[in-house]
Amino acid sequence: MRELGQVQSAKGLFVERKYIAMLNAPLESSGTLIYKAPGRLEKHTLRPRAESLTLEGDKLTIDIPARNERRTFALPDNPVLWAFVESIRSTLAGDVRTLNRFYHVALEGTESRWRLLLKPREQAMQDVLSEIRLSGSGTWIGTIETLESGGDRSVMTVTRDAS
Repeated sequence: MRELGQVQSAKGLFVERKYIAMLNAPLESSGTLIYKAPGRLEKHTLRPRAESLTLEGDKLTIDIPARNERRTFALPDNPVLWAFVESIRSTLAGDVRTLNRFYHVALEGTESRWRLLLKPREQAMQDVLSEIRLSGSGTWIGTIETLESGGDRSVMTVTRDAS
């Protein structure tokens, strides 16, 4: 976690598959992720439709160009959303203190192959998610798996962007 906290920026390509019980095949999206220390996170979905999420400080902004829509959320006003975004941002920042605020945290494995298990502390978050599993190597998060309380799940795989 200390090494993750030393990373100043990272950029990756993601493919996210959402497995929903009522669908025969997963929903798939792809795009780019950008992290800039200490707390800026951007998710730019390119497929199947353009959408951008930008996390800066305590605000999350969602842009959907096809609908000419932009929405901004104050994280303190949305505790479940706040807990979810901190699972990724605080891991990228190596911020164990914030992770412990929202989750029961367990780290297993070695530096070259680790897995971080996050179980929500608050009931409101437990009603939505049962667990988030992040895995990676060194300072790179390669997979983020989100297990929803209702049984659905999503798996995001992130590869380094060589550009």
